[in-house]
Amino acid sequence: MTSTLDPAQLDWAKGAGLLPVVVQHWLTGEVLMLGYMNADALATTQAIGHVTFFSRSKQRLWTKGETSGHVLVLKSLRVDCDADTLLVLAEPHGPTCHKGTSSCFGDDVRPAAGFLAELDALVAQRYAERPEGSYTTRLFEDGIRRMAQKVGEEGVETALAAVAQDDDALLGEAADLVFHLLVTLRARGLGLSDVAGVLAQRHAERHSH
Repeated sequence: MTSTLDPAQLDWAKGAGLLPVVVQHWLTGEVLMLGYMNADALATTQAIGHVTFFSRSKQRLWTKGETSGHVLVLKSLRVDCDADTLLVLAEPHGPTCHKGTSSCFGDDVRPAAGFLAELDALVAQRYAERPEGSYTTRLFEDGIRRMAQKVGEEGVETALAAVAQDDDALLGEAADLVFHLLVTLRARGLGLSDVAGVLAQRHAERHSH
């Protein structure tokens, strides 16, 4: 997913050799932090795969997590339309902020739907590792027919809750349905992004006519 940027194509002069860098969680869209890069920081980031900044206070290169271990693993790099600001998509290993929050802007800046991407990634991890004692592992071990049965059961329970129960019951059943659907998709080698891709394609087709 990483992409290489040519430093020569960037406008370093406007910021006296520094470009602001917005760092975003590659799955959830959460804005993690704002930093600055010079040409050397950009080159180091692309070379080692860990997001590296130029520290204005220390006046040196600084790889995020070099002391705490909470690195930002580079997923992709993009430049804005004026070639003077960078957008980094990264996978955080631990909290990004030194205060212990997931983002330097606090813990409540993740888009609400962004957790679905985290859950999908966790389901994929469970599928690969199969940890003992995990309900998700047990579902995978039971096989696709059992998973499909659970999707059917939760679908019926969600429909019943919609017509005969309160909002909390509906939300609970809907959450069960979404979880078991993610597990079933993963058993077939698919994930939430694949479903989103189909929905996006349908949307584009309907609005192109």
